[in-house]
Amino acid sequence: MKTVLIKNAQIVNEGMIQQKDVLIVGEYIDRIADHIDDVPESTSIIDAKGKYLLPGVIDDQVHFREPGLTHKGDISSESRAAVAGGITSFIEMPNTNPQTVTQKLLKEKFEMADGRAFANFSFMFGGTNDNLEELIQTDPKNVAAIKLFLGSSTGNMLVDDEEVLEKIFSSTNMVIAVHCEDENTIKKNFEADLETYGEDIPIARHPIIRSEEACYLSSSKAIALARRTGARLHVFHLSTAKETNLFRNDIPLEEKMITAEVCIHHLTFDDKDYASKGTFIKWNPAVKTEKDREGLWKALLDDRIDVIATDHAPHTLKEKNQVYTKAPSGGPLVQHALPAMLEFYKEGRISLEKIVEKMCHNPAILFKVYNRGYIREGYFADLVLVDLACEQEVTKESLLYKCGWSPFEGKFFHNKITHTFVNGHLVFDGKNVLPEPKGKRLKFDR
Repeated sequence: MKTVLIKNAQIVNEGMIQQKDVLIVGEYIDRIADHIDDVPESTSIIDAKGKYLLPGVIDDQVHFREPGLTHKGDISSESRAAVAGGITSFIEMPNTNPQTVTQKLLKEKFEMADGRAFANFSFMFGGTNDNLEELIQTDPKNVAAIKLFLGSSTGNMLVDDEEVLEKIFSSTNMVIAVHCEDENTIKKNFEADLETYGEDIPIARHPIIRSEEACYLSSSKAIALARRTGARLHVFHLSTAKETNLFRNDIPLEEKMITAEVCIHHLTFDDKDYASKGTFIKWNPAVKTEKDREGLWKALLDDRIDVIATDHAPHTLKEKNQVYTKAPSGGPLVQHALPAMLEFYKEGRISLEKIVEKMCHNPAILFKVYNRGYIREGYFADLVLVDLACEQEVTKESLLYKCGWSPFEGKFFHNKITHTFVNGHLVFDGKNVLPEPKGKRLKFDR
C-alpha cells in the first residue's frame, strides 16, 4: 500500500497551528506525530518545512454545468480547477439541464461524476412546486441536501407556492439550502429600469435591481418558516449586512438549526468595482455596497456566518460580454477561493485557523460529511499544502476553467498551493493536475 510522509509541516487544524509530521497510508491519515521516521523504504517523503498543511476545502455550493450546459464547464474540467485551488470536495447544485428534480436524474448525475471527478463530490436534490413525492425519497446518508430557489431560479425551479414550501419544510429532516431573493421586488425594480434605460441597463444598477430589500424580505421569510416548522435551514450566499442580523452566534454550530454562508465574491468586491469589472462581477445575489461587504466580514468573524463557499458558476466570455439584460449572472471561482482567503490572512483580516474553520471544519459539521474536513488519524487524507512566502499572478494562461476567464485575472496572490491530496493521492503538484481523477462520492453521517 502506498505511503506518503509529510514532514515538518505547520498543521492548521481545530483552532491550533502545530509543527507535526503526517503519515498517509493508502487513502487515510495513519499517524500524526512530532516526528515520524519508521516508514517503509518506498515511502514518498515531502519536506514541508516553512509550509502550512490544511484540511482539504469543502465547497458547499458550485455549479459545474453538467449535464446540458457543458460548453461552460463540466464535472471533469471544473473539479480539475478545484483541486488546483485546494478544494478537495464539492457539493453541486441541481439547476442543470435537465434539472436534478427526480431520483432517476439524481442517480444519473452521480454516475456521470463517478471516475471523472478530480475532487470528492455530492449533489443536491432540487425542489419544485410539484415534486414533493420525489423529494421525500432522497436518502440523507447519500445526498448532501435539498436545494430550493426562493428567487433567481432557472427553468421551473422557483418554489413560490407557500403551501408547497410549508410541506417541504415540514416533510424532511435534511438540510434545506436556499437561494433567497424576492422575485416580485426584483421584477418591479427591473421593469422600472428597463423603461428608463432600455436593454442596456448600466451594470451599476444590478445591486439596486436585486436590492437589499429583495434579499432581506426573502431570507427573513424563509427563516420564519424554518422556525415555525422546525426545519434545518441553510441560507446560501448572504450579500447584505442587514441579513446577518437574522443569525445567531451564541450556540455551537452543531446545535444551530439555521445557518448561513458567504461567498468569496461578496467578501472581495463592492459596488465600486462594477466600473472596472462590469458584468464579470455580475452575480445573483448582487455584489452590493462597501458597508454590506464590511458587515459580512464582521458576521463571518463573529460566527453569525458559518461557511465560506464559492458559488462557482462559469459562463463563456461571449455570454458575459453582452448588455446587462442578456449577460448571465455568475462566475468561476474554485481555483482561487483559497488563495483569495489566504491573501486576506496576509492582510490581517482573518486568521489561518478561522479560514480552516469556515472552509473545512464547518461544512463537514453542517452537512455531517463522513470523515473529512479535519486532519485526524483515520480520516480520509484530503490535504492541502500551502507556501505563504511566494508570489503568483493570475494569468489567462494559468486558468483551468473551461470558460477561460476569471474575475481575479491580473491579481497577484502572495501565496501558492504546492500540493493537493485527495483520498491520499497527490492530485496537484503545484504546477500540474495529475491526469487520473481520484474523487469519491461523499457520504454523510446521518
